[in-house]
Amino acid sequence: MEYGLIGRKLGHSFSKTVHNLIGNYNYELKEIEPENLKDFMLKKDFKAINVTIPYKQEVIPFLAEIDPKTQKIGAVNTIVNKNGKLLGYNTDFLGLKSLILKNNMELCGKKVLILGSGGTSKTALAVAEDLGALEVFCLSRKGSEGLITYTEAYNNHTDAEVIINTTPCGMYPNIGESAIDISKFPRLEAVVDAVYNPLSSALVVEARNRGIKATGGLYMLISQGVFASELFLDKKYPETLVDGIFESILKEKQNIVLIGMPASGKTTVGKALAESLGRSFFDSDEEIVKREGTAVSEIFASKGEKYFRGCESEVIKELSALQTSIIATGKKTVLNPKNTHLLKEN
Repeated sequence: MEYGLIGRKLGHSFSKTVHNLIGNYNYELKEIEPENLKDFMLKKDFKAINVTIPYKQEVIPFLAEIDPKTQKIGAVNTIVNKNGKLLGYNTDFLGLKSLILKNNMELCGKKVLILGSGGTSKTALAVAEDLGALEVFCLSRKGSEGLITYTEAYNNHTDAEVIINTTPCGMYPNIGESAIDISKFPRLEAVVDAVYNPLSSALVVEARNRGIKATGGLYMLISQGVFASELFLDKKYPETLVDGIFESILKEKQNIVLIGMPASGKTTVGKALAESLGRSFFDSDEEIVKREGTAVSEIFASKGEKYFRGCESEVIKELSALQTSIIATGKKTVLNPKNTHLLKEN
């Protein structure tokens, strides 16, 4: 391939969409199993690539040179093939820093917790230090190699003011999941999640519901992609490009969810919207009927409301994982906070 992204699982990735909006070049997604990474890197059959989970550190031994700032971070997400010589960079640093500044989040003098131990965690550590964080602790489940465990964070660091998630927890298709319980951090002021699919992870939705400033990783993805493309093609883009692509993708990907009482027009309006906007339409009650093979009234009569609500929650989780769709909900769907949280993710 000429340009593209390598990783192990890329079903969640927006990178091809982003690069198609950046410039006129062929960008591919290439899933690689760990045992095949060495062969791919030695062949060097590409002009330039991005690197994602879990290879941001594993590609380093194959590089001839690494940008000094990237060397200090210890994680590479962009590789340029210059006449057979592989050069490594980290545009995630600039992407994450841009995301934090875009959302007016203050890290200077703050206590920061970084969730995760991979390449993006190392990038987040460098960004936090660059933005003047007072204390930074990285978390992992086992707490090895100088990291602390989540239990230690709950016991000793509940005064944290900023949390940055670099784990894939909550990423499509596993929406609704969160790596940490933010209710245990009463001084929390800001939450940053590198996850961009869904558009707002469960962690971000929960933070916003608590009145905490929070953002998902879409702006970071686009920003780092633009910086990477500049390295790919040795050119400079206008500063407005990132904001333009962000607004375009956000508008395209977001669902429209209709709620309301029976006979208020959810289905009628939903179908009209779907036709007008060229989107798919889903009615949660209709999806339950398809699944159960019988009418809603019959489900209530034969199995009761509790069973129906369980089916409803399962259907809502499936619909919430979709994007670019129109979703009409049942009359009591949003009385269940879990359903509402899921619907807010996209």
